[in-house]
Amino acid sequence: MRTLILSDVHANRSAFEAVLKAAGEVDQVWFLGDVVGYGPDPNECIELLRAQPNLQALMGNHDAALMDYISIERFNYEAAEAIRVQSSMIVPESRDFLELLRLKIEIDDLTLVHGSPRNPIWEYILSSRTAKANFDDFLTQGCLIGHTHVPSIFILNESGNVQTLLPENGDRWKPSGRFILNPGSVGQPRNYDPRAAFVIWDDEEDTFLFRRVSYDIEAVTQRIMKSGIPKRQATRLWIGT
Repeated sequence: MRTLILSDVHANRSAFEAVLKAAGEVDQVWFLGDVVGYGPDPNECIELLRAQPNLQALMGNHDAALMDYISIERFNYEAAEAIRVQSSMIVPESRDFLELLRLKIEIDDLTLVHGSPRNPIWEYILSSRTAKANFDDFLTQGCLIGHTHVPSIFILNESGNVQTLLPENGDRWKPSGRFILNPGSVGQPRNYDPRAAFVIWDDEEDTFLFRRVSYDIEAVTQRIMKSGIPKRQATRLWIGT
């Protein structure tokens, strides 16, 4: 079975469509949160996400903010302003979808969260130290996360230390112990690679394939500028920060 694992679409329809095309036919889609925020296409991205086969979908912090479940006062100005703009764009059907998103999902021997096992909405796992502190907060072999927008793997070894891997496009990884894995961001990558990121999990081989794909950034830039969302959300797409 082929599973498309993706996160942080952030209302970027062009990037999302490029990922779906590059991924090809899959049996199921696992989405790790933040379908809205930053970008110009919240309704279109929610519609695309809803149409995916055997979908499992989580709520991210931007999704929660748009639904008024958390305050946008915790966001920086540009992120908060994008949520304000999207609040006036979002249609009732999109709100209905966001309302049903979950904070944590356990499937077989994998746990799915947006931020971290111990704080599914807010915590960023960017270092081996933070990763190590989270292994006691899930019981499965692996945990899939988003939120940082950086493709990464944190591996807990037998001595209790954590090794960090930063996979590149085309890298295929097979787990042998406990791990935390991040597929990176579809709609707003932040590791100085502007290409949309995603992962394909083959459960028969038990391998995770990390992929990057280019998309029409100029088209997204133009839609952001027309929407009233701050310009920085457009310019950062070109450099992947």
